[in-house]
Amino acid sequence: MSPATVGVHLVGSICGAPTTIEAITKISENLPNHVSRIPDGEPAHRASFIGWQMGVFKQCPAALRKYDSTFNSIPQPSLSSEEIESIVAQLSSPPLHTGYDDAAIESYGDFRKLRDQGILPQGVKFLVALPTVMVVTCLIREGLQPEVEKLYEAAMLRDIAHIEASIPHEDLAIQFDVAGEFMTLEESYWPHFAPWWNPVKEGVVERLVRLGSIVSRDVELGYHFCYGDMKNQHFVEPKDMGLMIEVAGMVFEEVKKKREVNWLHMPVPKNRNDEAYFEPLKAFNLGKTELYLGLVHAGDEEGTKLKRVEVAARFVQSDKFGVATECGLGRSPPENLGSIMEICKAVAAPIK
Repeated sequence: MSPATVGVHLVGSICGAPTTIEAITKISENLPNHVSRIPDGEPAHRASFIGWQMGVFKQCPAALRKYDSTFNSIPQPSLSSEEIESIVAQLSSPPLHTGYDDAAIESYGDFRKLRDQGILPQGVKFLVALPTVMVVTCLIREGLQPEVEKLYEAAMLRDIAHIEASIPHEDLAIQFDVAGEFMTLEESYWPHFAPWWNPVKEGVVERLVRLGSIVSRDVELGYHFCYGDMKNQHFVEPKDMGLMIEVAGMVFEEVKKKREVNWLHMPVPKNRNDEAYFEPLKAFNLGKTELYLGLVHAGDEEGTKLKRVEVAARFVQSDKFGVATECGLGRSPPENLGSIMEICKAVAAPIK
């Protein structure tokens, strides 16, 4: 018997919603019974994913990479040990502050207001999507990354602690956006995503385990695996789901020693409705983890339902799975949102 297709996951950003209230209202109106978690839409200055994090390093702009007009890295002179020491000192005092905590706490206020007004159903959790430390550290110039990674990770852990102290745990879900690691593993778009550690795969897993393990056990935890969304397209197309499932298995094995992983989201390119893409799912034991596949593509209900969903269902080793878009919707044309919501409702049953 094929698994049921139940529920929708919204990765984080929402197109055409300049405020948290507009984003949450749009989701609630269009998918009132399909989502377990609702993000704030990453509005305003956060719409460019991590672009706004460059401001975190404003006390020492020399720490940042330089890019050309098409966002390709520009070579920079090597730094001496004295220069590295000076830059690290400047970034250490005052300590870095990512700002994700302030954004989450402010948006949670809007979430709670809408819930109190009955616009949001009771029981839906507030989703806080955070980038991995690695993907932000890719913004840092070569030679500085090992030291700045430590500073930024410490800042992220402080801000997660602040989020957990400010939002009731029964309302909170934290997602890590794994948005650079697969380009590192695929050796794509280097030097931007080039690793500064070795062995590479083990280092990726270790970093993802470290992040997941610090989230409190009574706060929901999920991972969004991403192949990039620059200009609304991937940096590189995955050959199949094999690498993602291999990494997920390695991460889950360690994180689940301490806590549950509540969900995993993985992308599915629009043109991949072949069995070869989904075949690796056959060997993936999800346990209690919810699986959401990025099967939904705007303007393509037939391809979503009769091709991608149907083929994926042959390989999912669970009694159900949910649907999503490939990535967040922040870079999608706003006019696509209605189509995406309608397709989600057409291909997935409500969760309640």
